[in-house]
Amino acid sequence: MSNVPPQASTAPRVAVIVPAYGVAHLVHEALASLQRQTMADWECVVIDDGAPDDVAGAVAPFLADSRIRFVHTNNHGVSAARNHAVRQTRAPLIALLDGDDLFRPTYLQTMVTTLEGDESIRLATCDARIFGAVPRERTCVNGRKQGAGDGTHGSLADVLDRSFNVYIGTTFRRADFERIGGFDETMAQSEDFDLWVRLMMLGGRAYYANAVLGDYRVRPGSASSNGGRMLLGNIKVYEKARRTLPEGAPEASLIDRLLAENRAALAFEHAIDRIVDGDTRRGLAELRAASSQVGGMVWRTSFAIWHVLPALARPMLQWRRKAHRRGGAGESTLPGIFGMGG
Repeated sequence: MSNVPPQASTAPRVAVIVPAYGVAHLVHEALASLQRQTMADWECVVIDDGAPDDVAGAVAPFLADSRIRFVHTNNHGVSAARNHAVRQTRAPLIALLDGDDLFRPTYLQTMVTTLEGDESIRLATCDARIFGAVPRERTCVNGRKQGAGDGTHGSLADVLDRSFNVYIGTTFRRADFERIGGFDETMAQSEDFDLWVRLMMLGGRAYYANAVLGDYRVRPGSASSNGGRMLLGNIKVYEKARRTLPEGAPEASLIDRLLAENRAALAFEHAIDRIVDGDTRRGLAELRAASSQVGGMVWRTSFAIWHVLPALARPMLQWRRKAHRRGGAGESTLPGIFGMGG
């Protein structure tokens, strides 16, 4: 099901893509935030890729706004859904808004003006409030400096090592998106990160607007609260980037280091899984080996305790895992990454 795209002679300045799988009860908030934008020259496609809930019914009241259209497809994952939705639009800029998140009123105006004014910018992002299934609300950037430069612009290396973080509310050029082939539909995790890296590999800079221009909702069990899945996704992104980089690229050694760190972190997580599942002796041996690369003082103290009282390892690590899941998005996935400090 799809509305017919408008045939106005001039394309809107920006297209907003809203995947809405499983968020029929929340998508009205996302669309209402879009209608409150100070910049009115946008188009929006809401895509339901075979959701089990009634997304069509939730979106129906908004279709009186000719800028908003609804598309239904079979379920092939969020990357395929986003790619399909982009193909239904005409605007030269693309903004991503998940169906359970919100834009603040000046989001589009800020992002569009930035990209239209500087051809060197490959993507533009901003800070956002994190809310929902988290122990406390906070912002994504939370006062940290973005990247190694002026705090406003980021390089490919900055995006790769996540010193320049790309969160909710990212806008980029359709021409760049098409040039790299859109979202990689084979990616089961970290498809966003993969897109940012490939956009930055075209050359140019990332831009960070130092303002809270969005609201990022963490839901229980969301991918952003699953550290192991994020690490697997990171590894695939880095492996792809390493294969694609030209010979002698300055980022090659950085990617090699990041791959080693993420693989060690994943081994650490797998060792914790083993202990939580009841294989304490083998899990502790694997955990001790991995901690030589990613652990810190708190972990060394914990190992000293577990050497004497190994039965304490499982309940302590179960508590740590629950605490991490309550923490949700925005927390580091590398050590002292493991939430018991460095």
